[in-house]
Amino acid sequence: MGSRQVFATALLAIPLCGCGGVLEPVGPVGASEKLILLDSLAIMLAIVVPVILATIGFAWWFRASNKRAINLPNWNFSGHLELLVWAVPALVITFLGGIAWFGSHALDPYKALSSAKPVEVQVVSLDWKWLFIYPQDGIATVNQLVIPVGTPVHFRLTSSGVMNSFFVPQLGSQIYTMAGMTSQVSLQADKAGSYEGISAQFSGSGFAGMHFPVTAIAPDAYAGWKAKLKKSGPTLDRGAYAVLEKPSSDVKPISYKAVDPGLFDAILSGAASAAHHGTIAKKAL
Repeated sequence: MGSRQVFATALLAIPLCGCGGVLEPVGPVGASEKLILLDSLAIMLAIVVPVILATIGFAWWFRASNKRAINLPNWNFSGHLELLVWAVPALVITFLGGIAWFGSHALDPYKALSSAKPVEVQVVSLDWKWLFIYPQDGIATVNQLVIPVGTPVHFRLTSSGVMNSFFVPQLGSQIYTMAGMTSQVSLQADKAGSYEGISAQFSGSGFAGMHFPVTAIAPDAYAGWKAKLKKSGPTLDRGAYAVLEKPSSDVKPISYKAVDPGLFDAILSGAASAAHHGTIAKKAL
């Protein structure tokens, strides 16, 4: 392959550089979203390609040198042409709207993926890191999410302050986190591996480092990981959370062997931060 071919291939690949994760799903939600994207693309190409070809054809046929092209200077209206011009775009919009409507309702983030019991994970977006609490096991991690393969994971999400967005492209369905509010989403990984999790909402100077690996492992390995995590490490209580809440960038993964059971609800209500600030005020006095 010559240098020109290499350059042309690289140039054509540029628009796809940011889409690899979305187009390589490893779970049911991501696969459904990929299907919606491809169906929408096919419907749009059904009108775009003929229009492009017709434009080229008209330009070639009505060129100045073509004496066979008929010139109709007084022509101004055709009911059949008007019907075609308006009906085709209307059908495209109808089909696209139908796909968006039914597809979005089928992927309702509050809807359970299956009847199987999900793994519960509480997510808190901090400046500039992610806190993951596993309430069923009383453990927590920072900038590291571990989940079992083939098991639905139900996320409850909130923010310590600035609005953010939780997104694992290969699993699908980015969702916003806001202080004082919870959002929910259910995801599942059907293939073992490590997948990139990111923040999809700019949130300040440390935003670039606000990413985390999502490690999907076999259920027995997941049980071993939890047991190992409970044997060592610090405890995430209100005092430890007050330290963690302080803005910091490019934070390496941290694990906690135990968590204050009411921490997530305290963060949601603002009591965790309020208690910390109240303690600081008393010390200052």
